[in-house]
Amino acid sequence: MSISVVIADDQELVRMGFRLMLEAQDGISVIGEASDGVQAVETVRRLRPDVCLMDIRMPKLDGLEATRQLRRTPGNVTADTKIVIVTTFDLDEYVYGALRSGANGFIVKNSGPRLLMEAIHAAADGDSLISPSVTVRLLEHLSPPAPGRIASAAAQRLSPQELKVVRLVARGRTNNEIATALVLSLSTVKSHLSRIQEKLSARNRVEIAAWAWEHGLVD
Repeated sequence: MSISVVIADDQELVRMGFRLMLEAQDGISVIGEASDGVQAVETVRRLRPDVCLMDIRMPKLDGLEATRQLRRTPGNVTADTKIVIVTTFDLDEYVYGALRSGANGFIVKNSGPRLLMEAIHAAADGDSLISPSVTVRLLEHLSPPAPGRIASAAAQRLSPQELKVVRLVARGRTNNEIATALVLSLSTVKSHLSRIQEKLSARNRVEIAAWAWEHGLVD
């Protein structure tokens, strides 16, 4: 089954480049484009794609507010659309807001075609992919470590194995990489992530990563 994608970016050349890359792949179809945030919200609500690639800096409405509005859509009709934030700068402060706006992942634009495809497939599968450079540099820069006592209390909410998974998620590791690092099956990693999301009331692994950095749990 083909993954339907909407591209939201104010630069026509970027949209064209993404479209060419995506349409060259089997199993992905670009069904719409938007050149500003307002149009992005309208297009996603109308077409209900599987994935929306959302730029941060757009006219009329930035990507963060567009994401918030889509997550607040009456009737929850866009709940199944996964939103991947795509930003130009590793340390763009707006990306941090994406963690709390309901984004399902984020990558930097110069990450290359492979990471872009992985992010789309991960989002469509209900997973998330975070550019490691964004995860480490942005979250470390914007989230001061919690005091030791608070970090310890936060860690007690999770089992030792779950804590290991959380730390790897916060470092931008994929499920396959976590499975390899911890010598676990992929299904076991996914089970751990489901329990972690439930314990932390996190909507996705992006929020898990933010929680880990905010509570000083990343080595």
